[in-house]
Amino acid sequence: MSTEFHLTATAAADGPYALDIDPKRAGWGYSSLRVLDLPPGGRHSFATGDSEWIVLPLSGGCTVVTDSGEAGEADDAGATDGASVTRETFELTGRDSVFSGVTDFAYVPRDAQVRIASGAGGRFALTGARCERRLPARYGAASDVPVELRGTGNCSRQVNNFGAAGTFECDRLIAVEVLTPGGNWSSYPPHKHDECRPGEESELEEIYYFEVESAHGTEGVGYQRVTPSGNGRGTDVLVEVRSGDAVLIPDGWHGPSIAAPGHTLYYLNVMAGPGETREWLICDHPDHGWIRSTWPSQPVDPRLPLYEAPAGDAR
Repeated sequence: MSTEFHLTATAAADGPYALDIDPKRAGWGYSSLRVLDLPPGGRHSFATGDSEWIVLPLSGGCTVVTDSGEAGEADDAGATDGASVTRETFELTGRDSVFSGVTDFAYVPRDAQVRIASGAGGRFALTGARCERRLPARYGAASDVPVELRGTGNCSRQVNNFGAAGTFECDRLIAVEVLTPGGNWSSYPPHKHDECRPGEESELEEIYYFEVESAHGTEGVGYQRVTPSGNGRGTDVLVEVRSGDAVLIPDGWHGPSIAAPGHTLYYLNVMAGPGETREWLICDHPDHGWIRSTWPSQPVDPRLPLYEAPAGDAR
């Protein structure tokens, strides 16, 4: 059983990022994730390159400025070197933490320059995917994020579908948030999406980024399982995860993700792949898919939803 697919919070840091996963580091073709910590008054600039990105506040709010066009270069003061540059500015309200509410977000296209600034400071996820099309920069309102309750009983979890296929337009990127109450299992039954079978299964690389809610002054833990499917790299993982950790899933049956009693487990899923159609089609593990048939006879965990999307947005 390999630990090469488990990146701990300390091991995955690089430069300004508390976590930095790109296709080269992961050994695949498309999916990326960066986690950026900014102090009060902090600023950060980056080039999107050949990838599209969603700037997602994990805690705190920020301003996102993107410059794109034929020139596409901007310095920290905001000066650009060409009249053809298009500038977009988005004010993200953000949230106190991933356990407190749905957040707004900003989509920034490939071949652009981006600046992030935060007056009060915060932690921000940059979810990315290599892509071909160049879509316009856009704001995503928290009130437009569909909040889904998936499963029942001790398989109940909450899914915030902010960047799901069919919810928010991207070229290749798919991203969602999952919150699992303490003691529950999510990403269950185990499923896979590691081969292209039109209409049945998508080929998608996936990153799981974790945060675990503390309780009674104690840091929480969770557990993640991945088993080989016979495709790709034979990914086989059983790890204890803590806040700031990530697990790479290039292939294989993944699940369960287990929340320790008393500690809500959060994970951010980032997916992308080579398919012509941007879609999330999964195949359940044949030994465990039967669990779905038990869900109609059980209630959804009464602790859910942990929170709902805001009813409206000031914009």
